[in-house]
Amino acid sequence: MTEDLTPAQAYAAARARNAERATALAPFREMYDFDLDPFQIEACKALEAGKGVLVAAPTGSGKTIVGEFAVHLALTQGRKCFYTTPIKALSNQKYADLVKRYGPDKVGLLTGDNSVNGDAPIVVMTTEVLRNMLYAGSQALSGLGHVVMDEVHYLSDRFRGAVWEEVIIHLPESVTLVSLSATVSNAEEFGDWLDTVRGDTEVIVSESRPVPLWQHVLAGRRMYDLFEEETDHGGRGASRREVNPDLLRLARTENTRTYNPRDRRRGKMIREADRERERRQRSRIWTPGRPEVIERLDAEGLLPAITFIFSRAACEAAVQQCLYAGLRLNNDEGRLRVREIVEARTASIPTEDLHVLGYYEWLEALERGIAAHHAGMLPTFKEVVEELFVRGLVKAVFATETLALGINMPARTVILEKLVKWNGEQHADITPGEYTQLTGRAGRRGIDVEGHAVVLWQRGLDPEHLAGLAGTRTYPLRSSFKPSYNMAVNLVDQFGRHRSRELLETSFAQFQADRSVVGISRQVQKNEEGLDGYREGMTCHLGDFEEYARLRRDLKDRETELAKQGAAQRRAQAAGSLEKLKPGDVIHVPTGKFAGLALVLDPGIPAGRTNGHRGFEHHDGPRPLVLTAERQVKRLASIDFPVPVEALERMRIPKSFNPRSPQSRRDLASALRSKAGHINPERHHKQRAAAADDREIARLRTEIRAHPCHGCDEREDHARWAERYHRLQRDTQQLERRIEGRTNTIARTFDRIVALLTELDYLRGGEVTENGKRLARLYGELDLLASECLRDGVWEGLTPAELAACVSALVFEARQSDDAVAPKLPAGNAKAALGEMVRIWGRLDALEEEFKINQAEGVGQREPDLGFAWAAHQWASDKSLDEVLREAEMPAGDFVRWCKQVIDVLGQIAAAAPKENSTVSKNARKAVDALLRGVVAYSSVG
Repeated sequence: MTEDLTPAQAYAAARARNAERATALAPFREMYDFDLDPFQIEACKALEAGKGVLVAAPTGSGKTIVGEFAVHLALTQGRKCFYTTPIKALSNQKYADLVKRYGPDKVGLLTGDNSVNGDAPIVVMTTEVLRNMLYAGSQALSGLGHVVMDEVHYLSDRFRGAVWEEVIIHLPESVTLVSLSATVSNAEEFGDWLDTVRGDTEVIVSESRPVPLWQHVLAGRRMYDLFEEETDHGGRGASRREVNPDLLRLARTENTRTYNPRDRRRGKMIREADRERERRQRSRIWTPGRPEVIERLDAEGLLPAITFIFSRAACEAAVQQCLYAGLRLNNDEGRLRVREIVEARTASIPTEDLHVLGYYEWLEALERGIAAHHAGMLPTFKEVVEELFVRGLVKAVFATETLALGINMPARTVILEKLVKWNGEQHADITPGEYTQLTGRAGRRGIDVEGHAVVLWQRGLDPEHLAGLAGTRTYPLRSSFKPSYNMAVNLVDQFGRHRSRELLETSFAQFQADRSVVGISRQVQKNEEGLDGYREGMTCHLGDFEEYARLRRDLKDRETELAKQGAAQRRAQAAGSLEKLKPGDVIHVPTGKFAGLALVLDPGIPAGRTNGHRGFEHHDGPRPLVLTAERQVKRLASIDFPVPVEALERMRIPKSFNPRSPQSRRDLASALRSKAGHINPERHHKQRAAAADDREIARLRTEIRAHPCHGCDEREDHARWAERYHRLQRDTQQLERRIEGRTNTIARTFDRIVALLTELDYLRGGEVTENGKRLARLYGELDLLASECLRDGVWEGLTPAELAACVSALVFEARQSDDAVAPKLPAGNAKAALGEMVRIWGRLDALEEEFKINQAEGVGQREPDLGFAWAAHQWASDKSLDEVLREAEMPAGDFVRWCKQVIDVLGQIAAAAPKENSTVSKNARKAVDALLRGVVAYSSVG
C-alpha cells in the first residue's frame, strides 16, 4: 500500500504515526494483547484532550479500559487518580487488577472499614468514601487529576444514588471526570447535565456487544431460538427480528390446555415422583430441573453458565440438587486444583469456624465445579467462587442478581429461571434494564465466539413479552437525589445557605425535573394561543362579555352550592330520623325497590354509635332491618330515605319470630297489614328552595339583567365561546401549578431541612453550630438520630458491647419486616438506651411531620431497627461464631456485612463524640476492636 502513496501522502502518514507515538495512548495500547475498540479509542483521545467523558456501553464491552487509561494518564502527568465503585467487592477486584499492573506501592484501597496505602497516587474506593473526603476537605484531594466513576448508572439507586450526584457536583473543577455506565436510553440527557456541572464532556455511546448474544427458551427436551432469524444479535445489523413462530404456537397450545382433576390418581398419599409423572403426562413440555439444565448445557458445550435465581435459599437448594443428582463437572486434576486454591485462601479461618460456615459441603460442591453466589455468603467464600469461575474450575454458578453488579464473572451462558422477582414489596416482572444487565454476562470476550441467554419455560410464559425484554436493551437513568441532614450542614458550612441552595439546584434530579417542565410549558403556550382565539369568539359589540360570562358562572356556582347544601341538609335530617327508630316501629319506606309499609326489626345503628354522636360522618349511617308488607326481610340503606321518616304506629314483635322462617314472616306481615294497612302516610312537603331567598343570587340576577351584553342577539353563541374559554383557562392554570410544583423542588426540600435543623440548634442563621459540626461527621440514614443521641448523652456509661448493640440499630434493616416477634435485646443499660433511642426517634418523627419532611420521598429518619442488637452485643462480648449465628438465625455473609457497617458508624461516632467528660469516643474505639475479629476481620481485603 505504501508503494502507491505519493511522496506527500507518505510524509503525511509518517507524521501522523509519529504524532500518535508521542501520545499517552500509544504506550497504553501496547499494554494489551488485543486492539482497542473504536469507542474505547474515541473516549481515550477525548480524555487526553482534557475533556471529561461519559461512556455508555453494554456489560462486558470493556468500558473499564477507559477508566484504566485515566489511571495511566494521571500517572503520566504526575497526578493522582481515584477509581470509585458502588460496592466493596468491585473495589477489591479493581484494586487487585491495578496492583498486578502497577505494583502495591502505587495503588491504595479505601472502603470505609479498611484502609490500604491511602496516600498512593492511585486509590480505589467506594463512592461514599470519596463523598466523605470531599465534605471533610481531605488533604488526599490535593494533586487529584482524574476521578473514575464506575457503574455511574447506580445514581438511580433510591437508597444510595444521591452519593454519586454529591460527588459529581462537589469535585473541584480541575478534576477530570470519567463516568462509566451501562447502556442507558437517556445518555445524551445525562451528558448534557455533566456538561453543565463539570464543563466540556464527551458522550460516547456504544450499542454493539463485543460478543454476539443468542436468545433461547428451554422447554422440555427442546431448546427454541427466541427469534426466527437473529441477524441483529450483536446490535450490529439493522434487520428486524421476528419471534420464533414455533415458540408462539407452543405458548398458544400450552396456555389453552386444560386439565381435568378427575384424571388424577386417587389415594391418601401421592408420592412426589408420581406427581411429577402426572404433571408431565398433562403437558407435552415441562420446566427442566436444575441438574437436567446443567447436564444439557454441558453436553452442548455451553458451560460455564450462571443461573440467576432471585432467592438465596433457592441458590443453595440448587447446589444441593446438583450434588444429589451426582453431577460432576471437573476431572480429577480440576478437583485437586480447586482444593489447593480453596485451602490456601481459607487457611486463616479457624477449624471450629469452618464447621459453622458449612465449609466442607461448600468445598465438595466446588470440587465438582458447582457453586452458589449471593450476599448471604461469607465474603471470602464469594471471592473464592469468583476466582475459580474465572479460572474455569467452577462451571455452574447459581446466583442472585447482585452478581450482575459489575463483578468480573463473564460466562458463556446465562440462564434465567423466571422473569419475576421479589422487589421487597411484591413479586414484579423484571424490567428491560434488569434483563439486559443479567444477560450481559453471557459471552466472554476473547474466549467465546458467541454468548447465550436461556430462559426456562414456565407455564404462562409470553414469548412476545420476552422478546420485548430482549429487544429493549436500554433503560432510562433517573435521579434519586434528595438532600439529607448531614448534606445540609456540610453544604452550609462550606458554602453558606444561599450558595448551597444554588448548588442543589444544579443536581441531575432538578435538571430532569426542569426538562420535564419543557413539554408542559409548550402545552401552556398552545393553550394561551387557544385562549386568544376563544376570547375573540366571545367578543360582544355591546360590552365586556368576559365580565358578563363571569356573572353567569358565579350565579351557576352559587345555585349549585345551595343545591348541595340543601341535599346534604336533607340527608342529615333523614339520617337523624333513622337514628330515632326502634324495633317495633311501623314506617313507610318512601322510595326504592322496597317502598311501602315496613316493620323495623333492628334499627341498624353502627357499633359504638349513640344518638347525638358527632362522628357520624365516618359511618354509612343507620341501616335498619325491616319486614315489608310483602313478607320480605331486608336491610335498607340511607339511599332508601331521601326524606325524614317517622313511626306511623307501634307493634309488638313476637319473641318466637324467626326472620328465616317463611311461616313466621307471613304471620307477622299479615299482622302488619291488619295493624297499619289503613294508614295513609303523611306526604312530605317540599321545602322552599334556599335559592329563592338568597341575597347573593338576587344580586347576581339583577346585575346580569342590567349588563349590556344581556340584550345581545348573539348572546348564547358568545356564551358557548366563553364556556370554552373558561374550561381551557382552568386547564392552563392546572398546568402552571404543575410547573411551579416541579421547579425548585430540591431547593424547597433543602429549605424545610434547614428550618428543622435551625429549630434543633444545628444551624443558627447562616452559621453551623457546634451541634451542627458534630452532625457533619455522621454519615448514614439515621445521621440526625445518632447526633441527638450524642447530644442527650444516651450512650454515656455503656460498655463497648452495649454501645455496639445500640449503634447496630442505626444501620440494621431486616430483609423482611416481622412486627409479630419482638427482637431479643441485651438486658440492663443497653436495653434502656435502645428504648431511649426509639423515644428520640418518635420526637424527631413528629418534628419531621410538622416541617413537612416526608420519608416516603426518601427524606427523613426511618424507625431504628433493633433486630441486630443482640447479635452485635454477643459478638462484641467475645461469644463464639457458632453461638452468635445460631441465636441470630442469620447467614454468615449478612452477619459480617452488618458488623462491618456497625464498625463504620462506630468509627464516625468515635470521631464526632466529645473528647472531654465523655466515655463514648473511647468505648466506640473499643467496640470496633471487639467486633473486628474472627470472620469479620478475615472476611476480605475490604
